[in-house]
Amino acid sequence: MELEELYQEVILDHSRRPRNFGEMPDAGVLVHGDNPACGDEIHLAVKFNANGGLEDIKFSGRGCAISQASASLMTMKLKGKSRAEVMEMVRAFHDLVTADTSEAPNNLGDLRVMQGVRKFPQRVKCAMLAWRALQQAFEQGSGEGTVSTEPV
Repeated sequence: MELEELYQEVILDHSRRPRNFGEMPDAGVLVHGDNPACGDEIHLAVKFNANGGLEDIKFSGRGCAISQASASLMTMKLKGKSRAEVMEMVRAFHDLVTADTSEAPNNLGDLRVMQGVRKFPQRVKCAMLAWRALQQAFEQGSGEGTVSTEPV
């Protein structure tokens, strides 16, 4: 029970005081993501380094505690990572919030606080919103696009 309380505190802290929140005027890619089912939305700004890695990342938007905390934690964990490291983390995070396993990979670090989301399938889209926007940013490479959690 104490562990669940700690997880809730970390999620609430990141949703109330998100890290890497704000604008990035020199972003290489801007992606807008939304979840029409609940109204969450995110604007993700990404700057890539010369090797295609994630040099800098910021987000803005509004939404539930889960979507905001997930975006905040994601930006902290992935800033400065190579493309391969980012894609591996995206896969690992998706598995964390969707797979029915008791063990979360250690490489996720603080992101493991989001593991409880899988108990609430309607919240998985909230947790994945920023991550799907990030995937879109890597696919785009430049310009501005939109991503939605709803199937096309």
